[in-house]
Amino acid sequence: MKHFPSKAAILEWIKDNPAHTGKREIARAFGIKGQARIELKRVLRELAAEGLISKDRKRFRDKNTLAPVELLHVVAQDGDGDLFAEPLNWKGEGPAPRLLFVAKKGDPALAPGDRILCRIEARAGEARLIRRIGRGAEKIVGIYRAQDFGGRIVSVDKRSDREWQVPPEGRNGARDGELVEAENIGGRRRGLGRARVVARIGDPSAPKAISLIAIHEHGIPDHFPEQVEAEAAAAEPVALGTREDLRHLPLFTIDPPDARDRDDAICAMPDPEGDGHIVWVAIADVAHYVRPRSELDREARKRGNSTYFPDRVVPMLPEALSGDLCSLHGGVDRPCIALRMVLDKEGRKVSHRFTRGLMKSPAALSYVQAQQAIDGAPDAVTEPLLENALKPLWAAYEAAKIARDKRQPLHLDLPERQIVLSEDGAVTSVAFKERLEAHKLVEEFMILANVCAAETLEAARAEFIYRVHEEPSPDKMEALHETVQSVGMVLAKGQRLTTAQLNRLLDQAAGGEFAELINMIVLRSMTQAYYSPQNFGHFGLHLQRYAHFTSPIRRYADLIVHRALIAAHGWGEDGLTPEEAENLETTAEHISQTERRSMLAERDTTDRYLTAFLASEVGSSFSGVVSGVARFGIFVKLDDTGADGLIPVSRLGHEYFVFDEDSRTLTGEHSRRVLRAGLRARVRLEEADPLTGGLLFELLEIDGKALASGRKGHKKRAVPKGKARANIKHRKFKGKSRRKP
Repeated sequence: MKHFPSKAAILEWIKDNPAHTGKREIARAFGIKGQARIELKRVLRELAAEGLISKDRKRFRDKNTLAPVELLHVVAQDGDGDLFAEPLNWKGEGPAPRLLFVAKKGDPALAPGDRILCRIEARAGEARLIRRIGRGAEKIVGIYRAQDFGGRIVSVDKRSDREWQVPPEGRNGARDGELVEAENIGGRRRGLGRARVVARIGDPSAPKAISLIAIHEHGIPDHFPEQVEAEAAAAEPVALGTREDLRHLPLFTIDPPDARDRDDAICAMPDPEGDGHIVWVAIADVAHYVRPRSELDREARKRGNSTYFPDRVVPMLPEALSGDLCSLHGGVDRPCIALRMVLDKEGRKVSHRFTRGLMKSPAALSYVQAQQAIDGAPDAVTEPLLENALKPLWAAYEAAKIARDKRQPLHLDLPERQIVLSEDGAVTSVAFKERLEAHKLVEEFMILANVCAAETLEAARAEFIYRVHEEPSPDKMEALHETVQSVGMVLAKGQRLTTAQLNRLLDQAAGGEFAELINMIVLRSMTQAYYSPQNFGHFGLHLQRYAHFTSPIRRYADLIVHRALIAAHGWGEDGLTPEEAENLETTAEHISQTERRSMLAERDTTDRYLTAFLASEVGSSFSGVVSGVARFGIFVKLDDTGADGLIPVSRLGHEYFVFDEDSRTLTGEHSRRVLRAGLRARVRLEEADPLTGGLLFELLEIDGKALASGRKGHKKRAVPKGKARANIKHRKFKGKSRRKP
């Protein structure tokens, strides 16, 4: 042959022909014969040594591509039940690609942790099962109960009533009554699954054990590896250098009083060139410290976000960064990525620009401090800031509110619960957090900053991650319409839904007996927001483009946006790398999953704390509202604490109840009483289990009336709609269920 192919040509052919990459196929493709095959062997060996290809049996492939058949492990399941898997032996640049598992009829049920051999459709990002290689170890968090031969583990998950047998060799030193983490080891004894203890968490009644349960149960990493801590400890303060000097600006922070990580600072002033306002938003420059491919970056991506509990924070970054060098504390120089926005007198954005700067905050305020100062009661800290900083900021916010009201974002009013703990971890009070104008001010300017980030990156044709919130599905909207009608209110049908329509409904309900229900049902009708490199808009905020930019200390998505801005502006070598840009889809899926993991852990912890708070009130009666209806019973949310508990269908009266899936109602077969969300209820607390977070109620009144007793002597149960009474009469039914809808 006249010309031997270059390494680049061979590499490109391997990439384009993943199914035909043996030495023979490569030689045939380039017409390589005789002694030239020895040269081909040498070139392939060099490509492998350089890490550009990998050898899989007798085939070669680009290490950044997947083989036609791969060994995967199932890593996650989303809210729709879809499973995602990653290759077990990924050696490419960047994180392993995540594939959607596409099941076919006859495939076994899979779960996270399972190892599977799959046929790969790389372009579609899909995997199809060939066979399951092994089962993943199921994580169990529960109470260890010692027995003569080994012991048992009783789950603390209120969605499960299972127990596991622990053989003597699987005890791992666990003591009776101790909270443990275990894994399922398969096999059965006396009808129970078998497990072994892998970690001893401690005394379940010890102070602050509740959040530890959630941390272990949801697999949230709560200890930093030594190399990660070492990288953080080696970080140093930033000098001005080529940064813009913003230390003359009164960029102060407004946070909760117990905040340890301060991501954002803000200030405003009148626009000297018009009758509008100049608003500055400065965000901690985390990208300077957390560089791509570093140990800090790998750990931050793994965690995805910080997780917040009433008694602790599991941070995304080590304390040396999250609580110190990255945090915009008052009186010290801090690196930032800042945004200058010009608003007209009606709050419309006229222009904006980003800069990489150095700032020095004059003060760290709490929301209450800032609000009290503006309301005429400044303290020693806010008094010097009142005229030149706080009042100009509030004036800019008054203008921004005009533009916000015209935009019509969804204005849900769902108060946030605040659980107050004593020093020993006991719940002292449960209240709803007061939402001040100061909260709304910071929120509005952060939203504007996030919009500016998305606009700037789109204009630069940069790759980045959007925050996406799609329109509600038709099924959810139909359910919303039925609920609204059931309480005598109106939501127009037959046209495309807008936030303005939903706001009219929310305004109609405001201040009335169904206000909380309507807010709750509207929220439940929404799709879940997520991260994506594709833009599908943000329905709830009524924005065409939106990206998270303002919280890089606690969200990896914001760090990605910061790196994209750095690369787009040419501010340094710590911007988004080509490898990161290529893997944004996988990163977006991963951090969407970690966000959901944290939300579930936080919710479960709140439920357990509320249950612990109410445990001493067993036998007391409470007022509340029916918050949900399922086949197995109804859920009631208590007025005072917002705690949710179950009334099993077996305790709803001496009659059958017909469950209607479409309308989410239970109807008494003889009384014709319809139980639906929104009805007022009075209940008695029968059981409260702090370890599971489960509350069990007895119904006293519904809609101001005692429930009709129906026919006496009949077993109480819910029956599916449309089934013949004769066929149901003798069916076995478990009236009590712990699964939520």
